[in-house]
Amino acid sequence: MKIAKLTSLSALLLASVGLSGVLQAAQVEVTWEEPKSYRDVKPSNESRTRFRERTFKELDEFFTELAEKLPEDQKLSITVTDLDLAGQVWPASFVGMGQSATDVRIIKEIDIPRMSFSYVLTGGDSTVLKSEEVKIKDMMFMNTVNRRLPSDNLVYEKNMIEDWFNDTFAKSLVANK
Repeated sequence: MKIAKLTSLSALLLASVGLSGVLQAAQVEVTWEEPKSYRDVKPSNESRTRFRERTFKELDEFFTELAEKLPEDQKLSITVTDLDLAGQVWPASFVGMGQSATDVRIIKEIDIPRMSFSYVLTGGDSTVLKSEEVKIKDMMFMNTVNRRLPSDNLVYEKNMIEDWFNDTFAKSLVANK
């Protein structure tokens, strides 16, 4: 079994720095398990490996950003088992762009973003506060308010993850305010 493991160093640094005025955050560890078997992490105009690495890095950073809302003594460990980005990648010739153009990701309402993962949230004393196997999808992704810049490549996926995060950790978020 191949595992691509990336730890969000910025969360670890933020959690360990005790300077006043510096935002404290929970630690985050994201593991991308067997990423070559994911439903759809396909590029439209770059190598699969580079696209996958860039996508995972961007989502790692997003999980780190979300973890800033959790208490600093907590650790969130996430193991991603599947990812299906919004839309589908098609050869340019299939969508009328000729033979010389690169592939194109076409986003339609039917091609919803999905993600499967498990997580464990632990406290400072390593006790498990919450854990779960999760399958999230956003069937209304094109009909909801976009909370990000349109230039964000993973806008639909980030909105979906943020909704899950806020729903799942609502009590922790209120207690941390």
